[in-house]
Amino acid sequence: MNSVVYGNRTIEYAIEENNELKSHYITVEKGRGVVLKGKAVSKEKADTLILKKAAWIFEKLELVRSVDTGDIQTGSRLTYLGRSYYLTLTLNEELKKVVVEFTHSKFNISLPSKLNNQSDVKIALEYFKREKAKEKLTPRIHKWVDITGLRYKNIRFKKMDKAWGNCSPQNSITLNYDAITLPYSLIDYLIVHELVHTKIKNHSKEFWAEVSKYLPNWKELDERMGDMKV
Repeated sequence: MNSVVYGNRTIEYAIEENNELKSHYITVEKGRGVVLKGKAVSKEKADTLILKKAAWIFEKLELVRSVDTGDIQTGSRLTYLGRSYYLTLTLNEELKKVVVEFTHSKFNISLPSKLNNQSDVKIALEYFKREKAKEKLTPRIHKWVDITGLRYKNIRFKKMDKAWGNCSPQNSITLNYDAITLPYSLIDYLIVHELVHTKIKNHSKEFWAEVSKYLPNWKELDERMGDMKV
């Protein structure tokens, strides 16, 4: 394990050599921490690459630490569009259902006492993610359709256990609404990936060549996507 000092904090990181990558990039992974990926470089060069992204690294370390599969409560954190936000739970007897609000700095979840349980809160959060995925991703889908000229039959958003998206033989695209937790760079990669499948149904060299027309850094994006938990 390597380390470098940034201010009064130390960043520990691993190096994963990959000669197929044209440039270096950094991931922050649960269970692995900070990983610098790319061709072999000196320790001095590796430290420099890490320090250039120090602020981003600290943000992502906080995000990874916030991932919690336990109860949702005041002080929990939720991931939204690639960033982590605090959550507050409050009781409001005037409400008849759980209400999820995002204020651009935190999440507020209000609920009547009769629905003060984890099941109803989680159902409300799933509904929030699905509706926000439709709202935020649909305009980006239209943008990429215009850029690529690739057309789909229809599109839907649903919970998917093992995939971020798929494209059927009939060119119907399904996107996992949990994609709303991803940063926009990976959302765009997901959309372009599935749009290209309307033209090429496999992951051949031809497929990746088509993807690279629109996203030249697709290899980096693909690896980052692989690091994200579905």
